[in-house]
Amino acid sequence: MKKAQWITAVTGLIAVVLIYAFGPTVPKHKDVQPVTQMAGMQQQAVSTDTILYYAKMQVKPEQVIWLNTLENSISRGDVRDQKLKVLHQLAHFWSDSASIFEPYAWYEAEASRLENSEKSLTFAARLFLDNLQNDDDGSRRKWKALQAKDLFERSLTINPDNDSAKIGLGACYLFGNISATPMEGILKIREVAAKDSTNSYAQIMLAKGSLISGQYDKAIPRLETVARLEPENAEAVLMLADINERLGNKAVAVSWYEKSLRLVKQPEALAEIRKRIEALKK
Repeated sequence: MKKAQWITAVTGLIAVVLIYAFGPTVPKHKDVQPVTQMAGMQQQAVSTDTILYYAKMQVKPEQVIWLNTLENSISRGDVRDQKLKVLHQLAHFWSDSASIFEPYAWYEAEASRLENSEKSLTFAARLFLDNLQNDDDGSRRKWKALQAKDLFERSLTINPDNDSAKIGLGACYLFGNISATPMEGILKIREVAAKDSTNSYAQIMLAKGSLISGQYDKAIPRLETVARLEPENAEAVLMLADINERLGNKAVAVSWYEKSLRLVKQPEALAEIRKRIEALKK
């Protein structure tokens, strides 16, 4: 398995476990799916217009008419609160009715740009960042990374001391292929980790960066630090289990998988973890 596929596989399992063990980080969109008609377009640039065009192909014609009417009302409106209401209305449609992630996140992002608060901008940025890490379509992933980058930068303009936003911005470079080298993202995250070695978010992102570059020996101690600081952090525990399994450290992998059992509630995820434990003990 290639390194990129490894990261996707691990974070994919983690995403499933986290959603069902603790609930989605954003209410009402845990079942939101990506735009599917874009398959085969990985080598082409993806724009917001492309995203919305293909998303509308997945809903009913009468819904498209309704969406177009709402979208046109945004450009015509001159009252900020009215525009915000319409943007959230569009976001809720794509989340709750259509269950398509990209337009949902886009309209949440547009609302946050209009509201221009640190909280709303960071929320929208994390929507994109959390989702893109499990998106295997390169062009779509890059589009999400650029959206998140813009939102994190706006948030940092309001509060330059927001370490989570700094880490998020670095992660956009790390996972989104928006720079010639992921080191640009790594350096941004290291800045936070150097200031506060107990910042679990920074340590996990740096660990993922180490996995991307094949430096597994550097990923493990960072994840162990997180697991020590936050014993309930299922992401760190599952990553440690998976990495050790792939490196052939069976006993260590079993130990981490067994620790993850108490953190997971979803039956399918538990069954998969127990299956791995049984296979490693043979």
